[in-house]
Amino acid sequence: MVETKSGATTLPLLTFVLRNYKNFNARATRDALLAYWEHIERGGKMFWAVAGAMSSAQLGITLAPAIRAGLIHGMSVTGANLEESLFRLVAHDGYRDFPDYRYFTKQDDTRILENRMRRVTDTSIPEDEAFRAVEKHVVPMWERATASGERRFWHEYFYELVRAVEPALHRGPPEECWLLAAAEAGLPLVVPGHEDSTFGNIFASYVKRGECSASIVKSGIEYMVALYDQYRALSEGAGVGFFQIGGGIAGDFPICVVPSLKYDLEEPARPWAYFCQISDSTTSYGSYSGATPNEKITWDKLTEDTPMFVIESDATIVAPLLLGALLECKRHPAEARAIIEARGA
Repeated sequence: MVETKSGATTLPLLTFVLRNYKNFNARATRDALLAYWEHIERGGKMFWAVAGAMSSAQLGITLAPAIRAGLIHGMSVTGANLEESLFRLVAHDGYRDFPDYRYFTKQDDTRILENRMRRVTDTSIPEDEAFRAVEKHVVPMWERATASGERRFWHEYFYELVRAVEPALHRGPPEECWLLAAAEAGLPLVVPGHEDSTFGNIFASYVKRGECSASIVKSGIEYMVALYDQYRALSEGAGVGFFQIGGGIAGDFPICVVPSLKYDLEEPARPWAYFCQISDSTTSYGSYSGATPNEKITWDKLTEDTPMFVIESDATIVAPLLLGALLECKRHPAEARAIIEARGA
């Protein structure tokens, strides 16, 4: 084990996982972590798909550093995750947590509504500090685009906005805002089904009133067209892997780029070089959130040789641990390799 002068290992999370994660979902976590790092060591890229309420759950604490460290090279996110990363940056101090939410009555939730808070499990987003504050800044962008006829992808408006937010307006740590990290890195981003989000609804209201044109936002089809080229670039060399949190459109949309290139465009496309999904959904009739990865072989997204993992657990527990260990490996690659080989992993 590599230790500092004080006797503490420089890679405590990696060491902990290798020492303790032996079986069941723990083993799947360990194996997914090691395969991820080995893929990065070979010069491979990794594409993340993020569903659920991960931004509200503050996954940005580890996700943003991972983007900045070059551990993530492209993303597909829900419209909610996109905007909620921005909310945490500009309204974090206004959030309120509810550790005892399981015992709430309907009347308790009505009081939360009356306080202009929007509950997401055990935390809540402040209506005025988040939704309405951001609305004041993004609507003028939409209005200018309407006047000029400019068309942009949904995330491009938010990339511009998050970079324009004055530091004095930050109410959360900017180093924990994954949207800011992605914008600064120019990370390829896909937001399928962005209409299903708070700002998707707000945008629709401005279109309904005739104040903005729906055409200023490029469509989901155009996202896939752009993803064709992004995937080709990312899959060069050692290839690009696919790391998925949750299910639904955030994952289903981008993973289909491979068979679409092959069967629809009739062009060569390399399969995804790695696959991992963290999900608490069980496989059931038509439950593609819980479909095992080997099923994806039949859709020509993965092959029988693709390293593939399913971690049936809570992503708010697993993902920060995995990202933390990967960040250790990135900072100390030689030491990480020595520890891995010493453990016989």
